[in-house]
Amino acid sequence: MSTESRIAVVTGAGSGIGRGVALALAEAGWSVALAGRRREPLEETAAARDDVLVVPTDVTSPEAVQALFEAVRDRWGRVDLLFNNAGTFAGGGTPVEDLPYETWRSVVDINLTGAFLCAQAAFRAMKEQSPQGGRIINNGSISAHVPRPHSIAYTATKHAMTGLTKSLSLDGRPYRIACGQIDIGNAATEMTERMQTGIPQANGQLAVEPVMDAADVAATVVHMAALPLEANVQFATVMATTMPYIGRG
Repeated sequence: MSTESRIAVVTGAGSGIGRGVALALAEAGWSVALAGRRREPLEETAAARDDVLVVPTDVTSPEAVQALFEAVRDRWGRVDLLFNNAGTFAGGGTPVEDLPYETWRSVVDINLTGAFLCAQAAFRAMKEQSPQGGRIINNGSISAHVPRPHSIAYTATKHAMTGLTKSLSLDGRPYRIACGQIDIGNAATEMTERMQTGIPQANGQLAVEPVMDAADVAATVVHMAALPLEANVQFATVMATTMPYIGRG
């Protein structure tokens, strides 16, 4: 991709994978818009970075998402990359029969509807701009392939993310819009701290699971983002080598 047009939007940029990817993109020379629910964590991500834009955003709100992409285009004139990362594991560990409707709805709204709204806004911008095109990278999960126990809401939305990725990839072809997905397993972030104390397995036992450095995830996203639009990593799985994924269940 030309170094003259490297404008990225990262959602969920206030912590974890989102923060790591945003910083890695900035280090690689991208101008980065940081989106997330709370301003303070976004400001922490942006500290000591010059070419960044902090835009507190509720990804479940069409108006907020529209405002995010308008702010990016007002600042830099275009959008070259969306890392669609915002998500929640709310309700994880709750048996399906006990999961409140409100929790299900919240997970769907954030993980799926939020991803759609951001992808839609990025797609519109990439289609309209000149030169035309760009790239969307969706954060799927190992759970886009196989579930953990008591994770029905999260798992359902991550399976749906794969369908979102495939449809965007197909519909983007006429406009030089590439879309791929990164499925991440056990990166060391706040969300995976419980891996170190034991997490339920499919056989009903608790087991400590290995984790990997989240920087390796960020490096993979930067690689995917740097490809020319004529090339695309459609799906990438990046995981702790010995985590219980292959053969899970």
